[in-house]
Amino acid sequence: MGTTTMGVKLDDATRERIKSAASRIDRTPHWLIKQAIFNYLEKLENDETLPELPALLSGAANESDDASEPTEEPYQPFLEFAEQILPQSVSRAAITAAWRRPETDAVPMLLEQARLPQPLGEQAHKLAYQLAEKLRNQKTASGRAGMVQSLLQEFSLSSQEGVALMCLAEALLRIPDKATRDALIRDKISNGNWQSHIGRSPSLFVNAATWGLLFTGKLVSTHNETSLSRSLNRIIGKSGEPLIRKGVDMAMRLMGEQFVTGETIAEALANARKLEEKGFRYSYDMLGEAALTAADAQAYMVSYQQAIHAIGKASNGRGIYEGPGISIKLSALHPRYSRAQYDRVMEELYPRLKSLTLLARQYDIGINIDAEEADRLEISLDLLEKLCFEPELAGWNGIGFVIQAYQKRCPFVIDYLIDLATRSRRRLMIRLVKGAYWDSEIKRAQMEGLEGYPVYTRKVYTDVSYLACAKKLLAVPNLIYPQFATHNVHTLAAIYQLAGQNYYPGQYEFQCLHGMGEPLYEQVVGKVADGKLNRPCRIYAPVGTHETLLAYLVRRLLENGANTSFVNRIADNTLPLDELVADPVSAVEKLAQQEGQAGLPHPKIPLPRDLYGSGRSNSAGLDLANEHRLASLSSSLLNSALHKWQALPMLEQPVAEGEMQPVVNPAEPKDIVGYVREASDAEVQQALTSAINNAPIWFATPPQERAAILERAAVLMESQMPTLMGILVREAGKTFSNAIAEVREAVDFLHYYAGQVRDDFDNETHRPLGPVVCISPWNFPLAIFTGQIAAALAAGNSVLAKPAEQTPLIAAQGVAILLEAGVPPGVIQLLPGRGETVGAALTSDERVRGVMFTGSTEVATLLQRNIASRLDPQGRPTPLIAETGGMNAMIVDSSALTEQVVIDVLASAFDSAGQRCSALRVLCLQEEVADHTLTMLRGAMSECRMGNPGRLTTDIGPVIDAEAKENIERHIQAMRAKGRTVYQAVRENSEDAREWRHGTFVPPTLIELDSFDELKKEVFGPVLHVVRYNRNELDKLVEQINASGYGLTLGVHTRIDETIAQVTGSAKVGKPVRQPQYGWRGGRRSAVRRRRVVRYRSESRRSAVSVPSTLQPSAGRGWRDLRPPGCGASAGRPAENAAGKTAAGAAAVGRGPS
Repeated sequence: MGTTTMGVKLDDATRERIKSAASRIDRTPHWLIKQAIFNYLEKLENDETLPELPALLSGAANESDDASEPTEEPYQPFLEFAEQILPQSVSRAAITAAWRRPETDAVPMLLEQARLPQPLGEQAHKLAYQLAEKLRNQKTASGRAGMVQSLLQEFSLSSQEGVALMCLAEALLRIPDKATRDALIRDKISNGNWQSHIGRSPSLFVNAATWGLLFTGKLVSTHNETSLSRSLNRIIGKSGEPLIRKGVDMAMRLMGEQFVTGETIAEALANARKLEEKGFRYSYDMLGEAALTAADAQAYMVSYQQAIHAIGKASNGRGIYEGPGISIKLSALHPRYSRAQYDRVMEELYPRLKSLTLLARQYDIGINIDAEEADRLEISLDLLEKLCFEPELAGWNGIGFVIQAYQKRCPFVIDYLIDLATRSRRRLMIRLVKGAYWDSEIKRAQMEGLEGYPVYTRKVYTDVSYLACAKKLLAVPNLIYPQFATHNVHTLAAIYQLAGQNYYPGQYEFQCLHGMGEPLYEQVVGKVADGKLNRPCRIYAPVGTHETLLAYLVRRLLENGANTSFVNRIADNTLPLDELVADPVSAVEKLAQQEGQAGLPHPKIPLPRDLYGSGRSNSAGLDLANEHRLASLSSSLLNSALHKWQALPMLEQPVAEGEMQPVVNPAEPKDIVGYVREASDAEVQQALTSAINNAPIWFATPPQERAAILERAAVLMESQMPTLMGILVREAGKTFSNAIAEVREAVDFLHYYAGQVRDDFDNETHRPLGPVVCISPWNFPLAIFTGQIAAALAAGNSVLAKPAEQTPLIAAQGVAILLEAGVPPGVIQLLPGRGETVGAALTSDERVRGVMFTGSTEVATLLQRNIASRLDPQGRPTPLIAETGGMNAMIVDSSALTEQVVIDVLASAFDSAGQRCSALRVLCLQEEVADHTLTMLRGAMSECRMGNPGRLTTDIGPVIDAEAKENIERHIQAMRAKGRTVYQAVRENSEDAREWRHGTFVPPTLIELDSFDELKKEVFGPVLHVVRYNRNELDKLVEQINASGYGLTLGVHTRIDETIAQVTGSAKVGKPVRQPQYGWRGGRRSAVRRRRVVRYRSESRRSAVSVPSTLQPSAGRGWRDLRPPGCGASAGRPAENAAGKTAAGAAAVGRGPS
């Protein structure tokens, strides 16, 4: 049904009446207007006599005669977001509700569902014992597979040598230049204690490999070893590094071949024939991870199409159960496969999925949709549902789907799949796996501060879940064809018994991974007369070049190396077989008896909120892939948009009314977010007097009480997250993820400083400065604003807060929260206004005892000059803590993984529209990988969506105002004029294009420079400069970076520790970061240095650099080392491979111990 937009002109008073009436019934103005129209229209159509409304007539009389012209509707913030919330059926709502349910709720239910009746349980245990005993008593596996399995068993991932091997396997085969490959080999082997492994393994191959690695290690080591080692060095040294490179390269290729069936689908099909003759079946997986670009997605699409043709021909009519099949990853078919891009996924990815499925049907081969990360589960179910109701696929049972038993939602997903199969009148192929993303699921939940984990924290809980889910699948053979993927003998034996002895073809099948499960399933596949179990097994067979096996190989190595892995434990002869084949239900019940409750989480894996133990709480996040959370957020945002926010001077005494100025949404000029009034000169003086008068009272407050107030503020702020997000999105142009991170960072600041003073401060020994002025920036108007204030308040200072003139509304809410928490009105005061008026009046006053500033280098330098000669009554200098800009660089060598580099560069350079002091400004690429990296980066940039941040789909919002936009565009034009290559790309649609014209948007921009020193100053926006460098000239590149005079951040992407040491040894920055999303901390022109007596905590998210005489660095940082460093809050929080010493804090301002 088509729609059109009609509108009438309303005066402001009428519009406010409608908004007010709608808010009273918790509805939007649009809803109310529609109800009124339909109500009036219905009465007219029923010929009811209605009085004419004078207000309506007068409005109509004033309208233009040209009524046919479209009239723009009033802008309704967050309405589009509300319209993007997806309705859910009862079964789908149950799935979402179980996403992060407590294990103490989930596990007891699973125990009853997974329990085997006594006779079956005994039979399963007996069979499992027999299978395990045969597997352990087998002679050492022969051939290449046995060699590599022995190697992986010997060098576990808990050892330095095991990690070195994994790093080599991960990187060596994709490094294009010999120099970097030699450096990686030298770096990883020289530090290994290979000698300790000699003679420990019965495998001749492992001992030979160990001796080889030992020799190589001694050759490349710079340390003197025993005389034997020196002799070995001389022998091996005669061959030189090229021979070592060749040997290690061959070893790594051997390891890769253990897990890859063939480099091409034709080779894989040929290699599969041997086991197919024994009765095994295959499901082929074309190696490759998530696509980052449209070109990647198209390449994977072609690869899948070619594979289906080849597999289909090889199947030769054997059908979906007896013949080979294919497994596909949806993330490989689209670069933006996520909930945030739902419409694009349905419009662009779904036709590709449908096309591949129709092609599979043409050959009658099964096609399985692989399981991926937890936040992609529900969108994959939407795609599956749509696929099941395609008329062209009616009556065909070859559609498959993979589910993960380690997810708490898994039983509910099965309920939904059974319902889907019933409704679509088909039998679905369901592969049940335990799950391969456990580490990343735990890490993501911790980083994002979510309420719980989507997966079980104990392996035995997953084993119980697997059995419970298996029973549900076996219970509906007419609707589900179960495919049980497991290497665990007890799981295998239990399913064998549960399914019954009357097996028939097409009832169910087992599955295993190529290179890992064949020894076990050779006891299963085959005739009973030959001592087998006569049950089918399908081998999951990866296909691809060794250079593409990275992520898959790492997952398999982690799986092999885990001490809870059956594959790992079966080879441990010290482990009794009874323990190895124990019933997981009995194991959990025994655990419950010991701990007093069933389902307690792993004692060493605290909930995300409890990461810091008793020290403080981790700030709470918000899952933007969870439909229930999105619906709740939408309601809160719509309500927040009805409020007209105000920022008035907030002093100890009530202030007079004055002229108010509108605060406009930088993405949408029609959106008046609220109003601000600048503080007058008289109010500044009044505030200073109050700050002086209240300073002794606040200082006399015990540190523990000050800490308690800050903790209360943190709780209040967290509870108001949706409201604060709404202001941040509209006033500061933050995307949803950025706004969440900003609120979390502000909460972290409050918790952090509360903990600091509670544990370390004493009013007798730690004296405050007095009134402190806090001048905060617009790019982190809540996080940095709160951090400055929290530091000063915690140390016992009274605070005069001047927010950025572009973002006073969010600052006013922050102060209101502090006041509500218990900070006295005269201790914290808000003074909105311009820097040249309010800011100048505050910082120039002799009564001010300290200044905290975040902003431009020019202003910081001016402040430094103004207070340089100022002394307090005791003759001590006035402290200035200033954090400014930076020319932040990232150095990338050829050992870095290009996909990870591109992900990190996109986040660091373009997130927050590049408006971070720590944002990446110059990307330095080693020549050998520059073209490849830039091609992928340009493609990924083209997939970003720029527009109104009030939509979930937006990746890049506006820059803060028209002046910022003009400055950035002037720089881009100057670079073009100099002949530099400028690339700008962003995904465009008609709605976005309209917004770009009216809002202050700058598309992500890539500019190639001839050298680093071409860039003379920071460009504060979504502009990334690129320089290329030769590996031999790395030192020269670092010298150019140093010569810029800035020293805020520096990132290094490499797998080589030697390169890290080389860069960190000469770079003059606050803190270089390996594998960064953001670099961290700075000095030189990136901060103002002044000697002063200031207590300064080094655990700082911001780069407030000082040289205090009482510098006291904090102790260990734990998980915080993984948080992506940045200026204030950072979107997405910690990124994978990010590192750096970060916590929620800057300087706790106060006198040191006296």
